[in-house]
Parts: sequence; C-alpha cells; structure tokens
Amino acid sequence: MENFPVINYEKLNGEERKSTMDKIKDACENWGFFELVNHGIPHDMMDTVERLTKEHYRKCMEQRFKEVVASKGLEAVQSEVIDMDWESTFHLKHLPQSNIFEIPDLSDEYRKVMKEFALKLEKLAEDLLDLLCENLGLEKGYLKKTFYGSSGLPTFGTKVANYPPCPKPDLVKGLRAHTDAGGIILLFQDDKVSGLQLLKDGKWIDVPPMRHSIVVNLGDQLEVITNGKYKSVEHRVIAQTDGTRMSIASFYNPGSDAVIYPAPELLEREEDDKKHMYPKFVFEDYMKLYAALKFHAKEPRFEAFKAPNNVNLGPIAAV
Repeated sequence: MENFPVINYEKLNGEERKSTMDKIKDACENWGFFELVNHGIPHDMMDTVERLTKEHYRKCMEQRFKEVVASKGLEAVQSEVIDMDWESTFHLKHLPQSNIFEIPDLSDEYRKVMKEFALKLEKLAEDLLDLLCENLGLEKGYLKKTFYGSSGLPTFGTKVANYPPCPKPDLVKGLRAHTDAGGIILLFQDDKVSGLQLLKDGKWIDVPPMRHSIVVNLGDQLEVITNGKYKSVEHRVIAQTDGTRMSIASFYNPGSDAVIYPAPELLEREEDDKKHMYPKFVFEDYMKLYAALKFHAKEPRFEAFKAPNNVNLGPIAAV
C-alpha cells in the first residue's frame, strides 16, 4: 500500500514548490486526505490546546460520559451498536457568530486559546483553498468567494471530541463511517492514541498520528464544486481499549445561503456525459438533508437535489 500523503507546508516557499503542489494535487485526487507538517501554527499553542482540552474532558465530561454509557448498558452489549458513537463531544461556532462564551464550564484560558487557534486554522483553510484553486486552474479566491454566500462569511466551527477507552471496540465504533458534508476540514488529533481511518480502494487505512500535524480532508461541497475531480472520502474512528483519543476537527464550510454547483470553468473542460454529474443547491438545504442521512452513502444526497421539486426526504431516508 502506498504511503499516506504527508505534505511539508514550508516547501511551498522554496525550490520544491512545484513538487509539493503536485503532492497536494495527488492527495486531493486519490486520497481526499493529507497530513500537513510545518504548517505555521505555533507548536506551543497546539500543546496548550491539547493540555486544556484533555483537562476539560477529565474535569467536566468524563464522568458524564460514564453515566451515559451505564444508562444505556453499552459496556455489556453483545451485538453491534449501529445507532450511536463512543465519543464525548462539544461544538464551538466561530463564524458567522461565535458561541465560545456560551459554552459552559470552559476556563477563561481555554476560551482564549481556542479563539486564537481558530483564527490560525481559518487562515490556513483559506490559504489551502487558494492552493486547490491553483491546482484546479481556477481563479485565485474562487473557492472562498463561492463559500461566502451573501453574508461575505463562511460557516466555520469546531467539534471537540474525546474517544475514551472502550471495552468492546469490535461492537461500538468511536464514530461511524461517513463523509463530511462541508468544505475543507482541518483536524488536530491525538499523537499517541490512534483510531482515525479512511476508506481507500475498498480497504480501511489508518491516518497516522503525528505530533503537531494538521490532518486535512475534503468535504462533499468540494466534490460538487470540482465536479468530482476531488472527492469526499468515507472515514471512521475505531474505539480503542486503552487511552483516550483527542480530536479537534474544524470545519470551514460555505455560508448557509451559499449556492453550490460545479465550477463552470471546470465543466468547460469536461466531456458532455460528465457535465451533469452534480446538482446545484443551497448549502443550508444540503445540511438539512445531511442531518438525516449522515451515516448513509453520499450519492443519494446528491441525487435528491437533481429531482424535480428538489428534496423529498421520505424515500431517500430509506436508502
């Protein structure tokens, strides 16, 4: 099996820029995932984020998770659990409006560093989108402009998750297999406890934990905009019997009223039979459908928006 793509971001500024851009292109076309090192986010900031995230889990969330597990009898399950995940989470919104001061139990230090970390990730996401434009032959800023909608802002938020030790990881997934609905996802994951896997060529591949790296993956919206040149990839989290895995996933998504459709410039280069592969829709409408079908295949979601009168949740939900 070929090696998981690791991109040295610093090399974009030197003689190896072209080969680095080629690596990003290959990762987007053939993996839907890549791992960034030397990405410019200070390591001491990442260390502080990790320390405070793990402290917050131990102080405020661990006992609550144990009580939920006990109430549902999950430690004694004998058959596969298909309707829930072995994870403890909370969600931060950054754009268009922040909710970071509304989340209970966060320390002032934690709020401050997460706000700073989000600003760094937002800048990195926008820079990456411009690199994708360059590789795709699109005008610089095309993807950002598409994401902005009428408000001039994307939707940007972070899912903070912990995956505690699980006594029966063969029966309960940390997070069930899915593709991400949105745009570009930046993940700061635990470098000691593994668990993230992606589906490639019919096989589940481990996404390697690397200290101070940022894992990048592409969501459904980029698949539509690129007319399938780049694809969102199914991934999951395998629960572990030892250690609690930290996952901080930040989602740089279109604004709620952004209209998503294949880039006309890319369609001009396509054969006629590939020009109608993906629909046109408003991102908020897609998210409503995704909420009902997150753990189903993505193709019926796309097909639903091709149908007359748009989305009918009834028959699709049964897929």
